[in-house]
Amino acid sequence: MSAVDPAPRIRRRAAHACDVCRLRKIRCDGHNPCATCIATDQDCSYGIDVNPRGKNDSILEGVLRIERYLQDMNAMMAASPAFMNHHVTNDHNSGSPQTAYSGGATISSPVPQQITRPRHLSFHDEQSVHNAVLSSFHTSATESILSWQLFDVFPSIRQNYTSIFHLEQAIMPIASRSSTMHPYVGSPELDHIMESFQANINFWYPAMSTNKRNQLRDCVLLRKLEQPTALSVLALLMMSLGCASQSIINIAVPRDLTSDEHEYYKERKLLADMCFDEVLKRLYIPHTEMSSTAVQCLFYTAVYFAFSQRPLQAWEYINATAAKCRLLLSYHSPGESAEDVECLRRIFWSCYILESDYLAELSGLPESGLASIESTIPLPGSYDTHDSQVDEEHSSLYFLACISMRRLLNRVHNLLYAKETGASLDDARFPFIVEELDHQLEEWRDFLPPALQFIVDTQPAQGQHAGFLRQRYLTCRSVIYRPYLTWVLTNHSQDINVAQNVLEKCRNCLGACLLHIINLRGFAHTVMMDTWICSLSMTGAMLVLLAASRLPYLRDLLGQDVTNIGSHLQTLIKRWVQIPGENRSPSIEQSLRMIGEIDVFLHREFGTAEKD
Repeated sequence: MSAVDPAPRIRRRAAHACDVCRLRKIRCDGHNPCATCIATDQDCSYGIDVNPRGKNDSILEGVLRIERYLQDMNAMMAASPAFMNHHVTNDHNSGSPQTAYSGGATISSPVPQQITRPRHLSFHDEQSVHNAVLSSFHTSATESILSWQLFDVFPSIRQNYTSIFHLEQAIMPIASRSSTMHPYVGSPELDHIMESFQANINFWYPAMSTNKRNQLRDCVLLRKLEQPTALSVLALLMMSLGCASQSIINIAVPRDLTSDEHEYYKERKLLADMCFDEVLKRLYIPHTEMSSTAVQCLFYTAVYFAFSQRPLQAWEYINATAAKCRLLLSYHSPGESAEDVECLRRIFWSCYILESDYLAELSGLPESGLASIESTIPLPGSYDTHDSQVDEEHSSLYFLACISMRRLLNRVHNLLYAKETGASLDDARFPFIVEELDHQLEEWRDFLPPALQFIVDTQPAQGQHAGFLRQRYLTCRSVIYRPYLTWVLTNHSQDINVAQNVLEKCRNCLGACLLHIINLRGFAHTVMMDTWICSLSMTGAMLVLLAASRLPYLRDLLGQDVTNIGSHLQTLIKRWVQIPGENRSPSIEQSLRMIGEIDVFLHREFGTAEKD
């Protein structure tokens, strides 16, 4: 199967639509009279002026519109007996497709129940409606997929398997350097380091203002790094992450490094580690100080641990950041500037994204509480982060797109895969939810600004940021449609005739999984921040494809492309896992082993299929 999306949709700009179509927010063909006005027998005119609005306003409107749709759907679920009191016959605790059907038959399509909108919600229900919370112990993590009984026929995948938490718990702590060395760099080198920090960390998570960045530059050049202040710790963290960003440039290239490139990588990584070693010795300062600078220190410490592929330590500092951030947002200090408040809000949203990413794979992690109040925190506003206005605007739009996608992903996980209330195994509930969530996903894609738009195919996106967002889109799409796949697997038999509409929904899930793997590339955001998360999510996608390959009518939806994905993943991840040096992540190593074994089984399944 060549899993490709239809041609990109052409949308008529509101400025070129007639008054009737603009007010009704529908497509207009631009004629006078237009087709809509002819069909509805209305006067067609083009007299209403369109208010000029910036790109930020448009994407923010889209985010809020999606939020309203999702809140309505959550409200329906909270108040409708069809959703809350429907008897569920499957085991929601495991989320595992079972062999519950045998014999020749036709599987019909699940049908959603009729739903009525609520008239009143309790305070608790209102909170759950408005906040995009990712429930603990949800059933969509890779470890939950591995527990499916269908994989009993592949016992070697589970042999020698150790839980992700226990693997990461046993890793050795970062060794501290015995001698104290205060790193110093000259102005030209510092500018290159700061440019790398700006182009990467402060682009993905734009939480450092230009004013603060200039203060840090002065701190380094005036040799104030030795001073025991939160500002000096933050300066060291900026240098650490700037050098770390430089060290991944060559790693992201899908080829072997030259000797010069290898030396450059080692030198940049060494300087990054030296700076971070100094940070670790002074972390008591931001831990005991109550300021936006201290919050930034804790946040960037979490970011460096993410770069080092240490998920538990990254999660620990995300939680520490979240606690202090919530405290300072609750109690405004008299001397606090508007810039400080905006900085805290942006760190709040950055932690919200990162914490949710970790909870998606380690579902038992205690929550910080950010998600429970996220609807009360304003989305990012005006903030001077980059010297170039274009870069600043692109960064803000990218950040907003990542926030809105993470909120949507959390709602997907919660509505479909929450441990007690998820609808993924209830065929009377999930079809309606899947349809609505898919609508919201396409709305999100429609509202992306031109610089971040992408086509869903196997060709490289127009840039790294569009490519990264396409990966998020494909992840979300595969998770949204997975209930149809698990429903078929639960009722599977070799001689069942599956209804065509159900197969199309399964195709959506499998196509998104396959494209998600094929389109994985050395995006700086992925390599720097998400190597650990990526290794697990790709293993989960491989497991889903292996499960589908067991049934002929699902195997036919995959095609031979699936036999190339294992080597593709191993080539990329084996390079990225080298970033931390000797102390590699044991759970990434385990994922690589599993990907290799799944790849062998996929080749075996398709080899058998050819003989048949």
